[in-house]
Amino acid sequence: MSHDTQNILRRWREAVPNDRLAHLIRDTERAFRKSLQVRLAAHAVPFGHWAFLRILWEKDGLTQKELSERAGVMEPTTFAAMKAMEAQGYILRKQLPTNKKNVYVYLSAQGRALRKKLVPLAEDTNSISTRDISPDELLTTRRVLLKMIENLAEDELAWETAPQRKSPRLKRTEA
Repeated sequence: MSHDTQNILRRWREAVPNDRLAHLIRDTERAFRKSLQVRLAAHAVPFGHWAFLRILWEKDGLTQKELSERAGVMEPTTFAAMKAMEAQGYILRKQLPTNKKNVYVYLSAQGRALRKKLVPLAEDTNSISTRDISPDELLTTRRVLLKMIENLAEDELAWETAPQRKSPRLKRTEA
């Protein structure tokens, strides 16, 4: 176990066992990212390209703007990633003769072939993370996280539509 991981676990178990869930979720995401990052690096694929590859494996031929929206990143970040991915031979960027404004992104054969190599690495990361956790606990965790996402999305909508931009009243519940 890495020194960083030991420190995170010690912090959560001893120093701040009742800290906010947002912090625990952030640390969990960091651990997931690091685990997958080392696996991707063995194939010379930067972690920053992972989200774009996953999106393109599901739907090829998106605009750079659509990729940005689906990945949840700013357009300059997407542009830089697409430039690097094109240089690596993973994607092709094209403009349609009928629409010179938009740049469409397509996977190359090499980019498509990465799916068979990389998806098992992500599946390994997930399997490792859920070791010794029962199927019922995983189902509950999934339901809870999805409900948290739903609650936060509703709050975001309420915040955006509130006339005076004040936080909507919260219903407090014990966790």
